[in-house]
Amino acid sequence: MAILKLYGYPKSTGTRRAATVLYESKVPFEFIVVDFFKGEHKTPEYLEKQPFGQIPYIDDDGFILYESRAICRYIAAKFPTSNLIPTDPKRHALFEQAASSEYANFESSAGGVIAEVWGKPLMGLEADQAVIDAKLAVLDTKLDAYDKILSKQKYLAGDEITLADLFHLPHAPIIETRAKSDIMTRKPHVARWYKELISRPSWRAFEDGVKSVLEY
Repeated sequence: MAILKLYGYPKSTGTRRAATVLYESKVPFEFIVVDFFKGEHKTPEYLEKQPFGQIPYIDDDGFILYESRAICRYIAAKFPTSNLIPTDPKRHALFEQAASSEYANFESSAGGVIAEVWGKPLMGLEADQAVIDAKLAVLDTKLDAYDKILSKQKYLAGDEITLADLFHLPHAPIIETRAKSDIMTRKPHVARWYKELISRPSWRAFEDGVKSVLEY
């Protein structure tokens, strides 16, 4: 069987999210760099695989899949020993609840911060502090709910880690390092959960950028 190929830019957020889950699931993969700055994600050849011209995508022995969360779900489903998606109906429902909450309540604000502190500088533009402050204020209220949830259980979907937790990587660390905000550590239960996430070997493996992992 051909080794899975991950196409992306080494430090892009979606690429790191996918690579983190591949590592968690102990899936060997070859990383192929798509040079964002040379516009390689907009070439006709690339658009045949990813029609939106975004990164990353995977090629799993001819099966093409894009969107980082979809890639993560596919990997977790194909390699269930990772236990990142529960199979029990009730636990699975709680996972879906947590995953939906991440996208609706965390990503909706965190993504705007990332666009300012990460995306704009990459394009040579200046971040808008007013936008950053507004997004962080909304996110702070969302994290109040996170803190209540995490006061009762270890992770967002229960006492076992799932994709719903890992989906918060890599945006949460960028908020801390690039936005210079303590929002991820000012609430005790969120801080405990967040510090564990960023300490995981799967996240730390790509601190200098995603690279191929051919064996574990």
